[in-house]
Amino acid sequence: MNTLTGDIPLQLAKTLTCKVDELWQSGEFLTLVTPTTADLLKFWFCEPHTSQREINFHRGQKNAILNTIYLHEILKVNSVLEIYEKCDKELIPKFNHTLLAKEKYKVPKYAMKMATGTGKTWVMNALFIWQYLNARAEKERSGRFTKNFLLIAPGLIVYERLLDSYMGKEREDGSRDVNTSDIFKNRELFLPQRYEITIKAFLQSSVVKKDEIGKKITSDGFIAISNWHLFMGKDEEKEEISPLDDPSGVIADIFPARPGISAGNSLEQLDGAYFSGGEIEFLAEIDDLVVMNDEAHHIHENKTAGEIQEVEWQKSLNFIAKNKGSKFVQIDFSATPYYTTGSGQNRAKHYFPHVIVDFDLNAAIKEGLVKMITIDKRKELSTLELDFKALRDEGTSKVIGLSDGQRVMIQAGLTKLKILEKDFSKLDNPKHPKMLIMCEETEVVRYVEEFLVEIGLRDDEFMGVHSKKNGEIPKEEWERLKQKLFNIDAHENPKVVISVLMLKEGFDVSNVCVIVPLRSTASSILLEQTIGRGLRLMFRENEFKDAKRENRQRVLKQGLNPSSYLDVLSIVEHPKFINFYEEELKDNIGFDENEPREGTSTGDMIKVGLKDNYEDYDMAFLEIVKDEEEELNAPEFDVNALPPYIYHSLEQLKSWTTKGEVFHSEELTVKTTFGDYMISADLFSANSYNEYLQKILEILTHKMGQLRVRGNNRALPSMQIYQPQLLGVLDRYIRERLFSQSFNPFDDENWRVLMLKNANITPHITNAIQRLIHEMQNSTTYIKPVVNKIYFSKVASINMRANYALDLQKTIYEKTVYPSNKCGFEKAFLEYLDTDSKVLKFIKILEFKHDFATISYFRDNGLMASYYPDFMVETDLHVHLVETKSDKDLKDINVKQKQRATLDFVRRINSLDEELREGKTWSYLLLGETQFYSLKKSGADIEDIARSAKINESSLSGSLLDT
Repeated sequence: MNTLTGDIPLQLAKTLTCKVDELWQSGEFLTLVTPTTADLLKFWFCEPHTSQREINFHRGQKNAILNTIYLHEILKVNSVLEIYEKCDKELIPKFNHTLLAKEKYKVPKYAMKMATGTGKTWVMNALFIWQYLNARAEKERSGRFTKNFLLIAPGLIVYERLLDSYMGKEREDGSRDVNTSDIFKNRELFLPQRYEITIKAFLQSSVVKKDEIGKKITSDGFIAISNWHLFMGKDEEKEEISPLDDPSGVIADIFPARPGISAGNSLEQLDGAYFSGGEIEFLAEIDDLVVMNDEAHHIHENKTAGEIQEVEWQKSLNFIAKNKGSKFVQIDFSATPYYTTGSGQNRAKHYFPHVIVDFDLNAAIKEGLVKMITIDKRKELSTLELDFKALRDEGTSKVIGLSDGQRVMIQAGLTKLKILEKDFSKLDNPKHPKMLIMCEETEVVRYVEEFLVEIGLRDDEFMGVHSKKNGEIPKEEWERLKQKLFNIDAHENPKVVISVLMLKEGFDVSNVCVIVPLRSTASSILLEQTIGRGLRLMFRENEFKDAKRENRQRVLKQGLNPSSYLDVLSIVEHPKFINFYEEELKDNIGFDENEPREGTSTGDMIKVGLKDNYEDYDMAFLEIVKDEEEELNAPEFDVNALPPYIYHSLEQLKSWTTKGEVFHSEELTVKTTFGDYMISADLFSANSYNEYLQKILEILTHKMGQLRVRGNNRALPSMQIYQPQLLGVLDRYIRERLFSQSFNPFDDENWRVLMLKNANITPHITNAIQRLIHEMQNSTTYIKPVVNKIYFSKVASINMRANYALDLQKTIYEKTVYPSNKCGFEKAFLEYLDTDSKVLKFIKILEFKHDFATISYFRDNGLMASYYPDFMVETDLHVHLVETKSDKDLKDINVKQKQRATLDFVRRINSLDEELREGKTWSYLLLGETQFYSLKKSGADIEDIARSAKINESSLSGSLLDT
């Protein structure tokens, strides 16, 4: 029987993903989870949310989130063995499943195998939100959800990245702004609006740094962020010595005191010494906890040392988990969740048994989620016979300089970098490409820096990160470098970064385009980690997607040289090691024999600006901020204008009441010129004058009046506004005017006369005050509409592909782009508009650039979405908003919803004064492909097309475009 896992966990992940996909596609998944989970999943993965934002979870992230929720919330697994039993029993006999009997696998434990650069942190964020919001929503604790989280990083860079992700970027004064955290920068992806305040409050108050664990007081749960040294019993500042060099260090680490016969060395006391840190004890004492372990491969870096490290690491986690049972959950994230055995042809990978999703680098490259990787095979590199290793002293073996081969590789990388710099600077929103030189030994960094100065680079153009042997950097050095390092994408310099182990993970910048690996031995390096530093996308904008997809097809499928270097990672590698990449990436790596030439890096992508005479063709999209309306003027109440009560004198009224009299309660109908009022019997149960006033006020505000607004009469409670003023007038009226003399309602309980039924005093008061209200409602001021004119020239330049751009006369830009994937319909329509004499000017609306040209509408499922017309066309008399649709799309389920919203928008525009819309009438056209070509063939001009394609109420309610 196989005693190791091999790729069996990957088979499990594949089976699990298929099951979950099937359950999700059927719709059954959402019926099996809590309302909170269903709410989140609909927001994350369903329409209309996904189509109304620029960023979404990709397939790998979605699989990771759904697989975890399926296992933990639906299947409710409590161990790794249960995952196999409930998902794929047939895999269990294929390896020694007694492995899963270890303590560390007897808890809910899930591992995410996701390629570097594919957004593991976003999955972590989503799982935190899922757990926390469910824990808050539970009336009775299920034991499946928690408000307590521990996030573990392998070192300072990943630790700082996690702080940024949950607390926000660090300012110069050391403070952090939660609005710059991953979750709130991307809240349109992560958070339905109703949860924003809840999550923000938790992040602001409950994130705990590594030195605050067990010390900082949080109100309801916490997110503790630490690096793994806390759980290894090691000082992160202390330089590690290889256990192969000094095994005694390993023994000392494992056993804080040597077991023996003397008192004080019992196992219990040894455990107490090992876990003497207050942080671990604090975490052990809480009832439930989710541990998220970033870059989890650290517990298996190599078989010998790695196994020892795992013992220490797992001992701490076992201690924390001991009394929690299934309330302790561990979620591991890694691009490389495996350890290796053997060497050469016998080298084998053994994956963590709890891998539940497999989204590898090959899949990420195919789907364009990371940069495409190419190996530089230029002539001077492909024939390189020079030594790839650094020069060493023959006696001491100390590094004394760079070899000629290393110098050639560095210069080749710089040549490529300089071309990229020039070409990328010419694009709209220029970007700054970077080169990373990876050294396997700290001593080499100094010689690389000296060589860069020697060939002409300034000190500010490169940055050396001098780490210790264990890959860590001294704390003082780190404080100096981290801001510069994390913000490197935003600045032109430094353009070259040199590092050893420090940047092999967590260095999450996007602009690394060239990597030069300098080796010290002939052994393979960890390829995923080395190239992972440059995998993150640099050009995420929508206008680059088609060009990048075509380039991937060209390089990976057709085996050709790249046509551009947009999101291409160039590896300048010694030819001796190219086979390492081919083994790992198979068919998903390209080879580049191009000689670097200026103007080739961006392919056919060009920056297009405004014409010199753009003002002749500029157009404005009208944004109605506020419709025209009539507003009530602030009331000016004059109590002397109100009629006094003249039917009985105050003395008579007083004589009809007795002190402490109990009044009979019954309803009373008051008829006024303006409507009938029902005075409920409750009024006559008033126990004080103030209560009487309040109840009279309630009677008055209960009457529904009509507030007239131009074009729209809307019902409002008569006095839902200005109630305090009305209460004051009511009091003054009674005291000063009602009885034509001064009246103190509190003297001798005088206020009781107001409730004498047969005297009709209350109806008299109500009628008088209602006259006042009526006069106020007719005292209004006309408020002009507030309209913003947003000119399209506000967007002064755009990127577009030269191969899909037209030189047109009647638009503001030097060129106009058209889609590469719409069979020429939009191209033909653009050319038609430019030649039609009736058209004065037009614009192709680009939703990711002209984001102001939007119309809100409600989709078929009742959720709000945004709609961008394809074109805006102006003639002598009209402005047409035009939507072009292929014939098959005319009956899309949401077409009518867009039409209704756009018709309403056009109606509001046309209700504006002519001067605001420059005397032109707006209309909305829905133009089908067949319809357009037929009208064009018959010689129709744009106004003919408008009459044929115009959408109005009658066409909308008819059956022509019914879905």
